[in-house]
This record gives sequence, structure tokens and C-alpha cells, in this order.
Amino acid sequence: MHARIWLTASAVLLTTGCGAQPRPVAVPAVDPVTVEVAAASSGGACRLLDFAVIEEHAGVRFDVAAASDKGDTHTCVVRSGSAALPELTLTVTDTSIDVATFNADVLPDGTTKVSKLGQVAYRRTLAKTAKHGPVAEVGWLATEDRLATLQWTCERGAPKAEAEELTGKLVALAKKINTRAM
Repeated sequence: MHARIWLTASAVLLTTGCGAQPRPVAVPAVDPVTVEVAAASSGGACRLLDFAVIEEHAGVRFDVAAASDKGDTHTCVVRSGSAALPELTLTVTDTSIDVATFNADVLPDGTTKVSKLGQVAYRRTLAKTAKHGPVAEVGWLATEDRLATLQWTCERGAPKAEAEELTGKLVALAKKINTRAM
């Protein structure tokens, strides 16, 4: 009799699914989606930059931006997520200096004057170092009481002529940045 009860109980358990393994659920394959984040979303001086505008003027596509603020100085560094160089750095400092003070205290030696950019502006090329290639730089006193510097650091081994050519492209980019509110 005990054997018959045990067999009946076993039959009931097997037909109700107890002890059965759960069936795997089919999940449709999904391709990863790349979402482009705007440089401005990093805050600080990055609010003045746009990856597409940089690419339009400099011919290089950046996709990573990082901002830093210290006192009245706001900085943004943009680069490609796949390489450390080249990189573009924008530094903006609130200031009350005038053109005469800019020319006397800020304007570096050996620069070329730039017209139609802020109140006064310059461009120059800096030599390469052991860590990076030459640097193209544009600096200006904006009309909104801001002192701004835009620097493009080239990859190691880049010729100085590349940085010199970039200064002209940076001037055009700086003119776009100069018209944006922070």
C-alpha cells in the first residue's frame, strides 16, 4: 500500500511540474547604440565648444570633453576617446583688464597680431617637447571682459608647419567662440 501511495504522489508531482527545469526565455539580440554627448554638457568653458564646429574648423573629430573651474578661470579640454593627442584646450578667465594692460602684461613675445577677434588678439606656435608635438595658440581679450586662450597640442612627431597652419584655423574657431555667451 505504501508503494502505491508513493507512486501516486510521484505521478502527481511529475505532472504538476515540480522539479522541472525552467524553460529559457528567448531575448532578441540588440545592437549597442552609440549616443553622442555634446561638449557643452561637461560645463565650464566647454559650454562654449561644440564638437561639430571644432571639426568644421580644424578638420578633426573630437568626442570627449572635460571641464574644470578654479576661481574665475574656466577650462575645457577636448580630445578623441581613442587617443590622448591631439587635444584642444580652451581657457577663459573673467577679467577687468583693458587693451593697454593686455598688450603690456599678457601678450607674449614673438606673436602675430590677429584682427577682428575680440578687443585685441594674437596667435603663435610653441615648440614641441618630449611629451607632445608643437602647440598652436590663439589668445584674445573678449569684449565681455574675458581673457581667452585656445591651444591645440599636436601629436608627438608632428611638424611645426602643422601647428603653424592650425593657428589660422584656430583663429576662425576663436571668432565663433568669442560670440557665444558663457
